[in-house]
Amino acid sequence: MAQKPKTSPDSTRRSERSRRAIHAAALELVGEVGYPKTTIEGIAARAGVGKQTIYRWWSSKADVLLDAFMDLGEQAARAAGQESYEIPDTGDLAADLKLVLRATVDELLEPRFEAPARALAAEGVVNERLGVEFVAKLLEPQLQLYVRRLRSAQDKGAVRQDIDPRIALELFVSPLAQRWLQRTGPISYEYTDTVVEYALYGITPR
Repeated sequence: MAQKPKTSPDSTRRSERSRRAIHAAALELVGEVGYPKTTIEGIAARAGVGKQTIYRWWSSKADVLLDAFMDLGEQAARAAGQESYEIPDTGDLAADLKLVLRATVDELLEPRFEAPARALAAEGVVNERLGVEFVAKLLEPQLQLYVRRLRSAQDKGAVRQDIDPRIALELFVSPLAQRWLQRTGPISYEYTDTVVEYALYGITPR
């Protein structure tokens, strides 16, 4: 009987398993001990790989964490059935903005997201290269969702034609980010709903 040919290990699959293990280890450690105490050595030990395996793909722990955080977001989107996400356009701009900001509150309060998000935001302030990458890969794509929704509202006459959507979106996104990052107050659905009301309708008497 002829012997079955031996198959070589699937290096691609093995590499993917290693990447997943490293991502999980990085996110776990940041959540447990914080960013300053998270090290490449610690990530490698937790993931069960050598340090050189990590350095083959990433140059620093910040890069590992950024990649891991992006992967976490993609997994969450897939789990929610959202391969590509857009802010809903029901014709009611206030309701659509409140809905997406409520979802943002849920994400910011989710422990799996909160620790790495805070770590990346803080490190990005002092690490210019990481900060630029954090904005380009994570923040700006999300902000462009708001730009598209506001432009749609402009097309329908629900928003003034002379406003710049990229500036306007900061009226409701930035207050939430500020309060969350600096812990100046609790974040909640009630808070983001109020921010939308103030941003869209102003604070002077109607």
